[in-house]
Amino acid sequence: MSDLTHLIKLSVGTDSVESLEAWQHSYAGRFADGYPRHVTRMWPKREAEIIAGGSIYWVIKGQIQCRQRVLRLDRVEGPDGKPHCAIVLDPKLVRVALAPKRPFQGWRYLKPQDAPPDLTETRATEDVLPPELAGALADIGVL
Repeated sequence: MSDLTHLIKLSVGTDSVESLEAWQHSYAGRFADGYPRHVTRMWPKREAEIIAGGSIYWVIKGQIQCRQRVLRLDRVEGPDGKPHCAIVLDPKLVRVALAPKRPFQGWRYLKPQDAPPDLTETRATEDVLPPELAGALADIGVL
């Protein structure tokens, strides 16, 4: 068994990395530490593997587009009064090579060998292709 694993999650309601970043920035202000969070009902059973340097990979418009380091998992009370998991995230979003991903519910584990690589600083600052075009180019091996 690996010492590291990642999470993957659909970013519902965002249409770009920038809109995810803006939403997280405004939401993070609610917390004393200022870190963004994603709250979920389920607690990851592989917590130690995630905290060992794992990230959450965000699927935006059908493409894995970026990731964030998971800093810790906090127990919080959900709106239903039951315990939930707050996945506390590094505020920095790291762009990754686009990879198509079909819709799914909740979050899933992502093996490190299945995670798309980070873009270099040069590639991360290039003009972004529309997700549909970038996905088509990735499918044929151009990106």
